[in-house]
Amino acid sequence: MAASQIGLVGLAVMGQNLALNIAEKGFPISVYNRTASKVDETLDRAKSEGDLPLSGHYTPRDFVLSIERPRSIVILVKAGSPVDQTIASLASFMEPGDTIIDGGNEWYQNTERRLSDAHSNGLLYLGMGVSGGEEGARFGPSLMPGGDFQAYDNIQHILKKVAAQVDDGPCVTYIGEGGSGNFVKMVHNGIEYGDMQLISEAYDVLKNVGGLSNEELGQIFDEWNKSELESFLVEITADIFKVKDDLADGGLVDKILDKTGMKGTGKWTVQQAAELSVAAPTIAASLDCRYLSGLKEERENAAKILEAAGMKEEVNAIRGGVDKKRLIDDVRQALYASKICSYAQGMNLLRAKSAEMGWDLNLGELARIWKGGCIIRAVFLDSIKQAYQRNPNLASLVVDPEFAKEMVQRQAAWRRVVGLAVSAGISTPGMCASLAYFDTYRRARLPANLVQAQRDYFGAHTYERVDLPGSYHTEWSKLARKSDPNVAAALH
Repeated sequence: MAASQIGLVGLAVMGQNLALNIAEKGFPISVYNRTASKVDETLDRAKSEGDLPLSGHYTPRDFVLSIERPRSIVILVKAGSPVDQTIASLASFMEPGDTIIDGGNEWYQNTERRLSDAHSNGLLYLGMGVSGGEEGARFGPSLMPGGDFQAYDNIQHILKKVAAQVDDGPCVTYIGEGGSGNFVKMVHNGIEYGDMQLISEAYDVLKNVGGLSNEELGQIFDEWNKSELESFLVEITADIFKVKDDLADGGLVDKILDKTGMKGTGKWTVQQAAELSVAAPTIAASLDCRYLSGLKEERENAAKILEAAGMKEEVNAIRGGVDKKRLIDDVRQALYASKICSYAQGMNLLRAKSAEMGWDLNLGELARIWKGGCIIRAVFLDSIKQAYQRNPNLASLVVDPEFAKEMVQRQAAWRRVVGLAVSAGISTPGMCASLAYFDTYRRARLPANLVQAQRDYFGAHTYERVDLPGSYHTEWSKLARKSDPNVAAALH
């Protein structure tokens, strides 16, 4: 076999699938894994899936030397110290001009550090977000490479073939310098948290307020997947409701323990939003719900204690008076409006970080590469792309003329759903957070004037006025006493 055009280290399922995808597109690839059996397994798959041009190697030296110069090596191992260890095992055999590409969900500052270390050894470096899960890796992911442009330029012909393909091109673009690729993937995952939470709330309202069966829910989500909600997550949700439990009666979804796992990217997203003073309440609410879901025993105990204290479930009484057809349509509209707010929060976070770091992120292009391959792929990402094409300096998706119309058209249904859920005792923190974000953002005047007065009262933090320039401080306590007739009478 001729020298490989690219190499890949880390042959868990994602690594294997991405390697086979690269090979299937006609690019000879070398693979390596510390555990030899994983190399053998990948070779067997390459043979059985079309005699693909993939060669397996069992030492870092043999692996590195099998790749043509300038070498490009993708690492797909667990984030953190395993990445550093893998780089150390390879770097001594690499030469100036070679490239390391980390394809994991890495913290962006680790990528910035590794970029600097690579440069000191004459190497190039990319931190590349890879989204789409196992299937995406095998058949076409969304790729978000950031770091050295030369490194991207060396392999863009491979990445453009390997990535998912949509109507306006492959789902890959050069993101920017430094750790921008990892940061963009992190925010993608934060948006994904919000999306999944909002869908679960739609399910909760339809099931418990609307009294809909799994079969009906499957049909509804199928229908929604032909509407403005068309997306990967809505599609798979429809499938989930159709799967029967093979160990007991009923649907499998009803037997799944209501505790949600997480890997950390959602938490990072919320932390970065706080650091940059960017409001991301829908994403934060989705993270809080994952934390609360983990308190399964506490929640069960709380249900018993509050029931004993007289807590009554209102949902059954409300369900009897619900117009199912209207509820289904209202929930569809509420879900879409809530999603717009969630994506707006993620995009604003990306814009703020781009300004801080000088990355010059192209938000419309990010929306475009998320149209295929990734977990949040959805039809309305094309509308987001167009919004940023119309106005690259758009303050928020909420004020894009097209999205603004859609929000206004859907707000009545949105408010009905949230109000009904609150009355029924069904928690919809994501939808409520999105609605509160919308209502706060659209108001020209907020009660923040009172908060600022309080801050000045107890901490002399000063305030600004709406009618005069400058900063002011008031002796609130003294003036309040003088203006209180009871206090004034007592003083005289």
